[in-house]
Parts: sequence; structure tokens; C-alpha cells
Amino acid sequence: MRALALFSGGLDSVLAMKLIVDQGIEVVAVNINTGFGSTNDRRDHMQSMCDQIGVKLEILDLREEFLDEVLFDPKYGYGKNFNPCIDCHGFMFRYTGKLLKKYDASFMISGEVVGQRPMSQRKDAMVQVQKLSDDCDELIVRPLCAKLLPPSKPELEGWIDREKLLDINGRTRTRQLELAKEIGLEDFEAPAGGCLLTEIQFSQRIRDFVEHDKMKVDDIDTLKAGRHLRLPDGAKLIIGRNQADNEKLVNTHSDKYLRARTVGASGPFCLFTKDASNEDKKLAANIIVTYGKTEAQKSYKVNFTEFILDGIKFDTKDELQKYFVLG
Repeated sequence: MRALALFSGGLDSVLAMKLIVDQGIEVVAVNINTGFGSTNDRRDHMQSMCDQIGVKLEILDLREEFLDEVLFDPKYGYGKNFNPCIDCHGFMFRYTGKLLKKYDASFMISGEVVGQRPMSQRKDAMVQVQKLSDDCDELIVRPLCAKLLPPSKPELEGWIDREKLLDINGRTRTRQLELAKEIGLEDFEAPAGGCLLTEIQFSQRIRDFVEHDKMKVDDIDTLKAGRHLRLPDGAKLIIGRNQADNEKLVNTHSDKYLRARTVGASGPFCLFTKDASNEDKKLAANIIVTYGKTEAQKSYKVNFTEFILDGIKFDTKDELQKYFVLG
């Protein structure tokens, strides 16, 4: 028998899979990429977690579907920030359920714990998730808290032993950390939110973006790095904060931006709106020079891919703070 697991890469989902693997059931870990899981590529980490407990990893790219179906029109609304957690969980179960036949799997598992997340992991929220998941909830097992929930079909049918499942409740991770130690799990991630949409700074970036533009998949990565500024005529300027930021911005693929750097001085890699006004272009050049390793009395050129602005001088950073998007 085989099961599909919703796999975030976090400790809870690893332990949930391990409990099922220990019952002699093959598990395929399905990581659904919505685009908002992390600012960094976690593929190596996720593969390491799967290798340690003997499961196969499959990554499903559903960024476009998530934007179209969930992010901007969630049936059950948002949490504290831009996080449509209930709708997101239903979305993940719905698409994972569609894979059961492909993988010849009989049921799904999740690392959810009752009471751990204030929006999506309440008992009533789990009922709401069921309504969004094409009513496949009878095939969902939550091994870490199964004894606190009504038995699922795999438990009732004897596919798995309910007595070997757990009754973890609430936000403390004491039992999870004990289990990780017992099985010798190494290099697992410290408990954290794990989703950028729950962060106030990142949520503000999204709100600012959608006030001026329609978001596409290629826009997602541009939100994850650098300082973000909105200029008076509406242009967007993104400035790398460090080498890691610069590399992330270099590797983005959105066709909405020009690439910009100061000529003749080291400084940040930047992205800048293509169709900006002349006033915003001049201001952007000024900001780029100011955030480079430049001197106050010198003039510089700024290369914007399609054009170069000359005679740009250093300004004081205090004067530029009003253009920053929170985060």
C-alpha cells in the first residue's frame, strides 16, 4: 500500500511520514510549490529529510494555479497578514488527491496538529478544509493528532493501526523534538511559520504590488529579495542589500524590469520598472548611487540596460526613506 504526504519540509510533516512508514506503508512526499514557501531554494534540505526516513520526494509546481485560484480571492479569507491558510490547505489536498490514481496510492497524510496554527489547524477549520478539498477528507490521515479526531477511512478499514498514531495538541513542540531525537533525525528545521504570506513585511510588499500591477508567476521571486521602493509616479525600484540578494535578483525572470547598476563604483544590483516616467528614472538613479559605495562629491553614471543616465550624485539616505515599501 502507498500513501501521498503533503510535505512542507518541516519537522511535523517528516514525523507524520515516519509514523506511516513504520507501519510498512510506502510514502511519497509531495511538496507543493505555491511560490511563497521560502526566500531560499529548499530542495536539498527536503531531499535530505526524505532520504533520512526512506521516502521519495516529488515537487509539484502549482504557482500559477495558486495565484489564479487562491491568493486573491480566498473563500475563508486571510489570517493576520496575506495568508489564506484554510483555502491554501484545501487547495493542497485537492491537488494531491488528484495524484492518488497516478501514484496508485490509497490515502493522503498531513503533518497538521490540532491547535498549532491559529487559523488553519483548529478542528472547525479542518472541516472547512474538507469542503475545499473535493470532500476527500475521509482519505486524509493526520498521524500526529489522529487520536484527537474522528477515525479516517484508512483507520476504519484497518489499512493503518490507529493505536500507533498520536494525540499531539497545541503549539508546543516538545513531543516532536523528542521523537526527532528518538529516530536520529539530523539537520531538521527549527519550528517556524514557514510561509512568507504570514509575514507582515512580505504581505505589505504584495499589497503594494497589486495596487499597481497584476501579479504573474515571474513576479513572485522579485518580491523575495532586496529593498523595495515605490517612486512618486508609480515606478518600482528593487535594490539588492547584499551579495545573496544581488544573486537572487540577477536570477529573476520578470520582463517588467530593467537591470541597473552604478558605473565605475561597486554597489547593489537593481531592478527598475521599464515604463517609468523620466522623473522616476532620475530619482531611481539617484537612489542607486546613494546605496552604492560612492562618494558624496563625485558624479556617476547609472546603466539601466536600455539607457544610461549621467551626472548622478550621492544623496542622504534619510531623504529617501519615504519611498520604501515596508519590508
